[in-house]
Amino acid sequence: MNSVSSHEVIAPPPTPEPDIASEVSGEFRRNMGQISRHSLIFFLGTIFTMGAGYLVKIYVARVLGAEQLGLYALGMTLVSLTQLVSNLGLQGTAARYIAVYSATARLEDLRGFLTRSVGIVISLTSIFSIGLVIMGGWLARHLYHAPSLGQYMSLFAVLTVLGAANTLYCQILAGFKDITKRTLITNFIGTPLVISLTVLLLALGTGMRGYLWAQIVNSVVVVALLVAVAWRLTPPAARFSWRPLPPLDPEIKAFAAAAFGMSAIEFLVSQADKVLLGFYLSPALVGMYVVASTIAALIPLVLQSVNQIFAPVIADLHSRNRIDVLQRLFQTLTKWVLGVTLPLVVVIIIFAAPMMRIFGAAFEPGWPVLVIASVGQIVNCGVGSVGQLLFMSGNQRRLMKVQFVMVGVSLLMNIGLIPVLGVVGAALAAASVNVAGNIWNLLEVRKSLRILPYNRSYLALAIPALLSIGATIVVKFYSARMTQPWLGILAALLVSYVVFALFALKFSLADDDRMIAASAWAQVRGNFLRR
Repeated sequence: MNSVSSHEVIAPPPTPEPDIASEVSGEFRRNMGQISRHSLIFFLGTIFTMGAGYLVKIYVARVLGAEQLGLYALGMTLVSLTQLVSNLGLQGTAARYIAVYSATARLEDLRGFLTRSVGIVISLTSIFSIGLVIMGGWLARHLYHAPSLGQYMSLFAVLTVLGAANTLYCQILAGFKDITKRTLITNFIGTPLVISLTVLLLALGTGMRGYLWAQIVNSVVVVALLVAVAWRLTPPAARFSWRPLPPLDPEIKAFAAAAFGMSAIEFLVSQADKVLLGFYLSPALVGMYVVASTIAALIPLVLQSVNQIFAPVIADLHSRNRIDVLQRLFQTLTKWVLGVTLPLVVVIIIFAAPMMRIFGAAFEPGWPVLVIASVGQIVNCGVGSVGQLLFMSGNQRRLMKVQFVMVGVSLLMNIGLIPVLGVVGAALAAASVNVAGNIWNLLEVRKSLRILPYNRSYLALAIPALLSIGATIVVKFYSARMTQPWLGILAALLVSYVVFALFALKFSLADDDRMIAASAWAQVRGNFLRR
């Protein structure tokens, strides 16, 4: 019998290596299930809001007319500017650091962040809103050459404070990863309320003042509900108290400064066209441009729904260095965003003129603006959540660099094109900046995170897309004689999505896609079909 010397060291049995592929798949499925559930609720809520909201916008456009609608749009640019200056980047910071503090159980830091954020945003917004009331008349006369806008400044100031609170608490709920409750409040409660108030007050002949008061009353209700839900979601130890607040993490200050800078740049990119249109052209043309832009805003709806819950997931995965899971999520989500969006873009472009005519004959000449804006938005959807990936992974400086250059391009193009081409020039500038900025962001994501959203499965979307285009053109041909253009548009939407879905199911679905489809269907069945 062999014996072992006391000087020999017996090596322990080898530890089995973890199944990395299985771990990645499990992490992917957990995150994708959460994203698909919450983004589906947000998407359905937004669809409900936009569907009902567009009916009201048609009514508002017909009652107020292009000029009054243009005045409203110009007033809202001042509201957006005031909110931008007042929030100091804290609204953009809330979603990330609430998620981080909650995940790491840093409740005292969470209490300090929440208390300071709410106090700073509400205080500064109130102060600057008073300044808006004082200076509003001068701005209306000298900047927009629309003296009649000054009489509504006090109402716009109230909307500024309420809107800042609304945005901040929406981001707080996003940080707690509860998009469902936020959607129920803002979409399924707020939307019916504001629609009812708008129709009632405009029917009573209150005009622009009635339209603004409807939004003020709705905002009061929505903000109150958001605050109540945020209070319940906040751990008791992190709620407001009179105890001394812990010092604010320097990282938050740097991140908030970057968020403020990006918000300022984003404001200039998104609002420069309206400001310069108001300076160079009449409020009526601004109203036409705003209607076209509002329709085009439907296009990134799926992307926005995904971003609401994907943003804190990015922060979570990046903090744990799970880039493998992040890449897989990025690829799958971008493909779904693009696939679900393509049929809508096809219908909007082909039916651009009838869509604009629904708002009134005075709006129909703006259909080229709608086509141009749609092209820019499909590129936005085609690159996926590139902005959120940079922002939530701590690469905000890369994002700021892109936005800083793009704001300069936007201003130069608007100043050069609007006096020559009018609203079409503004649309060309906006679409060009949208395309160039998103492609640049995509390259920055590749450099910083080493990930891209594309793989060979994207090629399978070509056949469903082409067939969807053909089917929509056929519907356009046969619906040309309809007296009600919205009937042809609805028919085209139905046909476009059915054709696309049938062939996408046959050619385009990978295993991850089937998992998303199953998760989404289970959510729909669980929340709606059982009722």
